[in-house]
Amino acid sequence: MAFRNIGAVFFGAVLALSGCAYIGDDLWPSLSGDDEVEDVEVVEIPVAPGETPAGQDGAPAYMPPPPATPPSPRALPPTLGSTDFSVGPATPGQPTGTFVGGKVVQLRNDLNNLQGALNAHNNELQTIRAQVTQHTQIYYGLVAAIQSRLQVGTTPGNPVLTQQWNESQVQIELLGNDIAHMNSLSNRVTSDTAMVGFLLESTTAAFGLSGAIEEDHRQLAILEDNVDRTIVVVERLLYELNGDIRRQTEYVARERNNLTTLALAVKKGEFFGSHISTRIAKAASTEGSTGGDVAFSPTDRRPLVVIRFDRKNVDYSQALFTAINRTLDRKPDAVFDLVAVSPSGGAPTQLSINAHSAQRSAEEVLQTLSDMGLPAERVKLSAMHSGDVQTNEVRIYLR
Repeated sequence: MAFRNIGAVFFGAVLALSGCAYIGDDLWPSLSGDDEVEDVEVVEIPVAPGETPAGQDGAPAYMPPPPATPPSPRALPPTLGSTDFSVGPATPGQPTGTFVGGKVVQLRNDLNNLQGALNAHNNELQTIRAQVTQHTQIYYGLVAAIQSRLQVGTTPGNPVLTQQWNESQVQIELLGNDIAHMNSLSNRVTSDTAMVGFLLESTTAAFGLSGAIEEDHRQLAILEDNVDRTIVVVERLLYELNGDIRRQTEYVARERNNLTTLALAVKKGEFFGSHISTRIAKAASTEGSTGGDVAFSPTDRRPLVVIRFDRKNVDYSQALFTAINRTLDRKPDAVFDLVAVSPSGGAPTQLSINAHSAQRSAEEVLQTLSDMGLPAERVKLSAMHSGDVQTNEVRIYLR
């Protein structure tokens, strides 16, 4: 069963396999024909509210997990620096008529030119900060409105929420442009640090020139103090600007992931939670890489999720999201086996039809996991027949 997209504009991240109508048989290794799976407590998708799932006589009644709750309030965007880095002109002085006095005049003019550039950079920084604040406030309000509507319940693919999501995407792109402008400004300020360092060296060296009078050295000392103060301003500007860039970059990357999951929530009409890739990225920084590839054997593992495709439009997204998230809470480097299971009884033609249908259902689940933020390399596909099932299933195992 092909997973239906709602448009490339709506989803920013699409699994590479999603564009294929069929996944080749080489990606579907066949397991033994009659492998059994122990009846255990797993997340199961019911036939209908209050009914017992097919093929699971005596199984406990299905209790859907509580809906995911967004942060209250939503995690705030990072705070921007607020320092004004404007600098005044260098202390004026009178020409003395000596060679060293002429050198002082030249260095003072160079410093004034540099300070003028710094003031222009400061004005640009304040403008960028105002833009970032405006774009962030609009984005924050749009996402908060979408989440609030999802929390109280709404229709799948609500056009109002879809429009708000599209507007949120525009604002996050504008924030990305703001970061690019800050990076450009940082490069220019870095050049200023080289220039102000050169001025300090030149001013210090001028004290060693011959032919100077006491007034020349007095003005050189004042100029050296002016250069030192300018160095402090340049260094603080660069430090604060780079800090803003780092925090904003992390924020925008995180929100891009969250928008992908929010897109799925809008399509389904219910809120799922934070993007799974955000949790994985945090775990990877502390836990290291995932374990090696292990051959799948269904007989020695219990399924985390069993989805029975015994009717059309099986609503499994929330239960699937909750199960994967709970697993990642316990094992952040988890890798999963996604198995298409079809009944082993019947004529050869029916076996082939059932196997094909089960694989299409597995592709749908794989696409849903991708939209939720689970990387493709964390999921291994396979297929099997089983004499214990009466309808097609998709099972997810912890590798």
